Amino acid sequence: MVESLVVIVRSIIAFFSLLIFARILGKQQISQLTFFDYIAGITIGSIAATLTTDLTSRSWPQWVGLFTWTLLVFISQWGTLKGKSLAKYMDGEPAIVILKGKIMENTMRKIRYRTTDLLQQLRLKGVFDINEIEYAVLETDGQLSFLKKAESQPITPKDIGLITPYKGISTEIIYDGKVIKENLGNIGKDEDWLLNQIRAHGYGAFEEVFLALVDESNKMFIDGYRDPIGKDKSKSLE
Repeated sequence: MVESLVVIVRSIIAFFSLLIFARILGKQQISQLTFFDYIAGITIGSIAATLTTDLTSRSWPQWVGLFTWTLLVFISQWGTLKGKSLAKYMDGEPAIVILKGKIMENTMRKIRYRTTDLLQQLRLKGVFDINEIEYAVLETDGQLSFLKKAESQPITPKDIGLITPYKGISTEIIYDGKVIKENLGNIGKDEDWLLNQIRAHGYGAFEEVFLALVDESNKMFIDGYRDPIGKDKSKSLE
């Protein structure tokens, strides 16, 4: 019973320590992490796990280790923001693996990047013919960026002289049945207007709507818990 209580207390300490340290270190998607970031994250998580369950040692030295690792990662992040040389050393540099349609074999050999890896990443991005590629760059996080040859580029509305309407980003005005009054005020509308809009879509109250969005072109999307059959969920505002 005593051991269980100790584990619970240690778990709470480790949980909130990780939460605070993660906030300090900032936000990065997994796909954006460098190999060093990945290893550092695993190490910090491992120390936190040991802090939680290893009852054979005191918690204080383990917490100090957790804090020290987090501090070192923070310092390295700060250093890479301030100095290009350190960023180059810590994160590496992007490598051009295809130049003017030609595979750079020496570069790929130097960075230990296989042709099968190159072809696989191209396929994952929808490119099955390497002849379409003009340039390809292996980024520091292992992702492949590329530029297609001019004749393989998709046609855009601009290429054929079409003028497309501006949409902008969407703003949430209802989420999980609750009106987001701040966002509603930011677009210059009130709850009476919003109620009329959802009634036009077949809903009688805000609580019936799971999500409502409006974009900068005055187009609205509404999705409810009970979707009316035959109603268009997306239409322009009146």
